[in-house]
Amino acid sequence: MLEDRQNFQEELPPLKLIVDSERRIFDRFDVRLPAKFKDTREDFGTRVYIRNASAEGAQIASRDHLYVNDNITLEVKLPDGSEPLPIKGKVVWAKRDNPNIWDIGLRFHNISLLQMSRLYKYTTESK
Repeated sequence: MLEDRQNFQEELPPLKLIVDSERRIFDRFDVRLPAKFKDTREDFGTRVYIRNASAEGAQIASRDHLYVNDNITLEVKLPDGSEPLPIKGKVVWAKRDNPNIWDIGLRFHNISLLQMSRLYKYTTESK
């Protein structure tokens, strides 16, 4: 499993923002955190990673092809060792970035400011 996670991380291409930044209400921040689909037995970061996030949504990289309007729940592993951060959202776009990885835009259903503050602590901008 650790080898799968390392291979997945190495395959992730450089981050590209696909959505026009002028349409955003909230700033996006870069973050690279392992996640997993809720209720799966796979390790964090084996099939999905959070690439960036805002108060409205996130860009994720996934080995699984998700479709527009799919509703998903992710659990994000934070470096502080606390309980995983649950994130629920709807797929608003999906683009194959390379043969093994999909870049996916996720719009959050609901997320609290407390949850976002937990995530923001680990962004590349705040370090």
